[in-house]
Formats: sequence, structure tokens, C-alpha cells
Amino acid sequence: MSQAGPILFVSNAERPAFISALDEGRFFPIVDSDWTSAARVVEQVQPAAVLAAMTGGHEPHIAPFAKKIADQSLYIPFVALDAPGTLPHNALPFSSREGNPDRLIARLRAALRVRTLHATVLRRLPEVTAKVSLPEADPVRDATVLLIGRGAAYPALSVALGERMGVIGALSIEAAAKHLNTRDIDGVVLAEGFTARVADAFLTVLAEDTRFRNLPVVVTAHQLSQGYDLPNLELISGEPARIAANALPLIRQHAMEAQLSRTLRSIDAGGWLDPRSGLLTVEAFARDFSKAVEQTLARGGGLSVARFAFDPGNPRAQLDAARILSRLMRQMDFGAVQKDGSVIVVFAETDFRTAHMIARRLSAVMRHTSNGKREMRSDPVVSVDSLSPSDTARTLLARLSAEAPRAAS
Repeated sequence: MSQAGPILFVSNAERPAFISALDEGRFFPIVDSDWTSAARVVEQVQPAAVLAAMTGGHEPHIAPFAKKIADQSLYIPFVALDAPGTLPHNALPFSSREGNPDRLIARLRAALRVRTLHATVLRRLPEVTAKVSLPEADPVRDATVLLIGRGAAYPALSVALGERMGVIGALSIEAAAKHLNTRDIDGVVLAEGFTARVADAFLTVLAEDTRFRNLPVVVTAHQLSQGYDLPNLELISGEPARIAANALPLIRQHAMEAQLSRTLRSIDAGGWLDPRSGLLTVEAFARDFSKAVEQTLARGGGLSVARFAFDPGNPRAQLDAARILSRLMRQMDFGAVQKDGSVIVVFAETDFRTAHMIARRLSAVMRHTSNGKREMRSDPVVSVDSLSPSDTARTLLARLSAEAPRAAS
């Protein structure tokens, strides 16, 4: 993969053989630095990525160095090799015990694709006349992790992960596969409770599906029996808090990649898509809904609307619902996040009975996400209505909102 700068290798010791193999094989040009000079070298060479060996002498430098990398305007992947403790928030874990440069090359290439995507978004943002910008909040705030397990550590892992992001729990591999097919997942944590054979089969399936190949996968209770084509696969053991903290950078990078992809789609749509939810902006929704109502009344046919309302104290549920809807709804349908905590979806050419059936199915998918800290579930109140000959866009939406209390009872 082409890149705008070299790879910076930071260490107070000599290069290990697998790092030299990167340079000698001309996969990446390598620039060396010790920990004392590392921050200055970042300014001088503007690296495309950083590899750092946590083999001693790094302790007083790691925090300010990680901040220096995080403060760069363009994303710089920061890979921490064999970190003994908890990592900085932007340091991707990597175990080099195998001494296999192929694993490291795959990890770097996956991370550099995110950097390239970031550069593309920054280059194209000025093209949009509508107001489109990258969210300033930490991407992990909107991330969702799939936790698979049924051992004694499962509740503690759920809490440790849930303090930082949304958590979908799965007690079986079958349930996990269902979530992977219906949800936008930013990482998988495979915990204890399964045999090595089951874990191997699950990882093999993930590696063979191109949709999940770059997904962060953290295994907490098994040694790997073979190599897998999963660039962001990592073994992390220890206490649940440590597992969650060290899995976080990989999950954050994936959440950032998803955020950048949504922003790029918003740019392509002229700014009418909300980069955070993947649905239309409120203004675009109002425009398209009015037009859809006018055309339906003029030409005939059906048009139905569903409103998914959530507890105002659980704003994350509204975002999860919007992401689910943007992924699962039909191409001819459209929706938007509303300021009152609801999400509204318009089903084109659809009668009331069919719309009600679709809304129930979508609602069932939404109920599986909970926050591990608060155990708050995404249980929407769903109301459905259809366009009548005397309606306007405003009266149909007003009636839909008025029906929400009855739908809850």
C-alpha cells in the first residue's frame, strides 16, 4: 500500500528481526528512534504509522508521546508491541511473540487503510456546500462491541466494556452470528465458555467472510491453534478491566473507520445524510417526506410511517436504532433521527399491515443492545400509521406522534 511517510520504529533496544524484515523486504521504509527523541522525530519525518517496543525505558515517555500522535491532524496508527500493562487510548496492541512479520504487515495495512480514508474525507469536505463535518467526540462513544461468552468472567467483562461503549451480549456462537448479520459491530470479544474447537470454527468463519475480515477480534481464554486471516485479531488475557482497556484502541479505530465511511457517504449525498446515524438529516427528511406524500396522493398507492420512540434517559438507544434502520431498511425507504428522542421511518408503497410487520421485526432487533454499566435496554415504543386521502405530511406526522402513548399502553 502506498503511503505518504515512513514507519517510525521507537525502541531503546536493537531492532528485532521481524522489524528488520519489514525494511529488508521493502514492505515499508523504517526510521528508527529511541524514546527520548521519538516526539521530535514525529515532527521531522511525519510518519505514516508508528511501531513502539514496550521493552523498558518507555514508561516516562509513553503518555506524552501517545498524545503527540493523537494530536496530529491526520490519523497516525500507533502500534504498541508487547505492552505489559494498560495501553494509552490510541495505542493498538500487538503481540510479537511469534516473530511473524506477516501478522504485523497485515495489522499495518489495515490501519493504513483507515489513515487513507481519513485523508480522503479531509480532502473532500470542502466540496460540500451543506454543513458536513467530522464529529469531535471520541468515536468509541458510539461504538458497539459483541461480547460472546458464558463463563464466570462474562458479567464483569460486560460491565467493563459497557462503561466505555454499547455492548451486545451473546451466550452462543449461533446468537453471535445472528447479531453480526443484522448489526453494525465495531469489535468482537470472545470470552471463556467455549471449547478450543468451537473458538477455532468461529474464527475461521470470520476470516472467510470479507465483511468481518478487518473487524477487531479479541480472544481472552484460548491460545490460537492456527493462523487466521484476521489482521486485527489479538489475544488479551487478565482482569476484565485490563482486557477492556487494551481492546479499546482496536475498537476505536474500527469505529473511526465506520464514522469516516458514513461521512464520505454524506459528502457523496451533498450533505443530506447525517454522518453519525447514517439516516437523512432532519431537513432532508422533511423535504423528501413532503414530496413523497404529494406524489402518493397524486398518483395513488400506499405510504406508511413508523415512529420508534425511546427513553430520553437512554440517548444511546436512539443512535443504535438509527444505525440498525440504516442497515436493514429497504432502499426505497428513508428515515431520520428526531430531536424528541425518536426515529421516524417512511415505508414507500407499503400498506398499514405490511408496515406494521416490518416495524415489529426492526423493533425486535433493537432490543438486544444493552449498556453493561446501567443494563439499559433498547426497548422502543413503536407506532405505525398510513397516509389517508385527507392527509398532509404535517397531519400524518402529528397523528403518528399522538398515537405513541396508545402504542405504549
